[in-house]
Amino acid sequence: MIHIDQETTVREIKPKGRRIMGGGGPEDDKEDVKWPPWLRPLLQTSFFVQCKLHADAHRSECNMYCLDCMNGALCSLCLAYHKDHRAIQIRRSSYHDVIRVSEIQKFLDISGIQTYIINSARIVFLNERPQPRPGKGVTNTCQVCERSLDSFSFCSLGCKIVGTSKNFISKKKMCKETDGSDAESLNGVSNGRTKSKLQSLTPSTPPPTAMNYRTAKRRKGVPHRAPMGGLIIEY
Repeated sequence: MIHIDQETTVREIKPKGRRIMGGGGPEDDKEDVKWPPWLRPLLQTSFFVQCKLHADAHRSECNMYCLDCMNGALCSLCLAYHKDHRAIQIRRSSYHDVIRVSEIQKFLDISGIQTYIINSARIVFLNERPQPRPGKGVTNTCQVCERSLDSFSFCSLGCKIVGTSKNFISKKKMCKETDGSDAESLNGVSNGRTKSKLQSLTPSTPPPTAMNYRTAKRRKGVPHRAPMGGLIIEY
């Protein structure tokens, strides 16, 4: 059961002027200097897949990440090669990647992001969680994906990156500053940019492993009733 945490942990950690990802345009570079270089690669990483180096080991699930090396998901055995490095553990909640607040707040400012309590630990989600429509009576939503929230601005780390960028325009602000026709046209442009940014941050679905194939259950066929027309009853 997920309990919503009303408190907001505010710890501002200002990284030095380092760029996150190479190959981007000048505008992207200016936007990225306020984020640590490991954040975008972290959000794009697929976790909970089988480690290629320790596939035969009992604990080969990749749920760790090294902030210094930024070389993808790691298993617990891989940490032996990352001594004295900053490593964090990724966890799962309802098939979504999360991280404990106690771990991430050491390296990143998470103010404005909705926090939850799961198994007595406070966590934040890495990427957005799609929600078809807000519930009835909802007065506050995520500025990016419009997920229902309490008194917070974003539902995840990924949405905060998108929502705090200079070129982002929220739907609420757009509706106030434009009329209906202009809002629809601008809404399509803004949604396209927002979706492309969120898709670039969200990791792709990992391919199934051999273990998944072995444990997968075969789907049973539809049962057919025996025909009654040829039944002969003798007295």
